[in-house]
Amino acid sequence: MSVTLDKTGTGTPTSPDAPSVVRRVSLGPAFEKYALVFALLAVVVVFSLLRPETYPTASNLQNILGSQAVLLILALGLIVPLTAGEFDLSAVSTMSLSAMTIAVLNVQHEWSLLPSIGVAVLAALLVGVVNAILVVRLQIDSFIATLGSGTVVLGVVQWISDSTSVTGIDSALVDATVGTRVFGVSLQFYYALALVLVTALVFQYTPIGRRLLFVGRGPQVARLSGLHVDRIRGGAMVTSAMVSALAGVVYAGMLSGADPSSGQSFMLPAFAAAFLGATAIVPGRFNAFGTLVAVYFLVAGVVGLQMLGVASFVQQLFYGGALVIAVALSGAVRRRTASRSVR
Repeated sequence: MSVTLDKTGTGTPTSPDAPSVVRRVSLGPAFEKYALVFALLAVVVVFSLLRPETYPTASNLQNILGSQAVLLILALGLIVPLTAGEFDLSAVSTMSLSAMTIAVLNVQHEWSLLPSIGVAVLAALLVGVVNAILVVRLQIDSFIATLGSGTVVLGVVQWISDSTSVTGIDSALVDATVGTRVFGVSLQFYYALALVLVTALVFQYTPIGRRLLFVGRGPQVARLSGLHVDRIRGGAMVTSAMVSALAGVVYAGMLSGADPSSGQSFMLPAFAAAFLGATAIVPGRFNAFGTLVAVYFLVAGVVGLQMLGVASFVQQLFYGGALVIAVALSGAVRRRTASRSVR
């Protein structure tokens, strides 16, 4: 007679003639975890069949990977305050401020590149500190506070640029972002990929990552548990601004300059990627790898639609619809995850 362990770990005697027990493995959580990856693959397959001469080519793949670094970096910055339960609607304006500061100082005032980048980062840091004060000290809802500060920052960008594009930035920054390619993909993609890895490590394996999540799930409970909730919330706003500054540096190199208004087009896809990414890899949580998959799912779809010759407004419909669906799915997954943990 042998002993078979049941689900509770207790031993149950069975005879050799007894029928074997087949353990059922639920595929639901696994499918939920990788559903967005499967959707990305499906989009690639569909458009490859519809446009076999242009879509499934190495040049198109290299273009898709290399052209979305700014969007990916920006979305990674957004998931930090989102994890803490806050919004940062000023991130895109902060990115534009960073790019324009570098361009104005380097091109118009003939500063060298590194000091220009340093001032741009300090300007973004100031925006982050102001956001933290508005949200934490003055207790203004982060949605309203960052919407207002972002509008102010956008006005500053238009002021320092005289509402005109500034081009001719130092070629060293251009070479460091789009001018140099590895395996046919520009360096900016590898910068974004490195940030994905760093963000994933911080969220998954460090105390600050767990504290951000704890605060986002319940700030009052977190405060009663002894966490410095206000410090964590303020730090999340500052971190978002600093990552936005990094996105601005890469954006300036990609454009070889800066434009006072083009950065605003990143707002919708960045939030769509952040919320859609919360439904994948680690469902119910904003996470780096989910954001990575979401960015390229959105871009793969938009590029495919463009190759089919659809009207340009369809891109906005795609991003807007994706954001609404992503928020709904993210909320549903988060509630389901919470109910599972309670059970």
